[in-house]
Amino acid sequence: MSNPSDLKFLIVDDFSTMRRIVRGLLKEMGCNNAEEAEDGAVALGMLKTSRYDFVVSDINMPNMNGFDLLKAIKADETLKHLPVLMVTAEARKEDIVLAAQSGAAGYIVKPFTKATLEEKVAKIMQKLAATA
Repeated sequence: MSNPSDLKFLIVDDFSTMRRIVRGLLKEMGCNNAEEAEDGAVALGMLKTSRYDFVVSDINMPNMNGFDLLKAIKADETLKHLPVLMVTAEARKEDIVLAAQSGAAGYIVKPFTKATLEEKVAKIMQKLAATA
């Protein structure tokens, strides 16, 4: 499962444009299996009813933000293995630290390129393969 094109992604962002951009970048990387959620609450519901391999989540969202979603994923026995890549518009040091402490697999700042996303996803998958 080390090939990103085999993975099923869940893209979580309150802006549909951003979800579309991430989905487009994943598609360019050969990842055609992606679904979208507009906030953490919707995403959590989807994660509990369907199987995903990778979560790309925005931090600032209404209802349930990225940190709350990350904590909920890491607290759930059936979901805690999922890698979560945090995406944010602000590169605040405390957010990066909190993301790492909360169990995020990685962190990228908007706007980002296909190369940045591809590199992060590949690194995370390598780490997971090494620990599997």
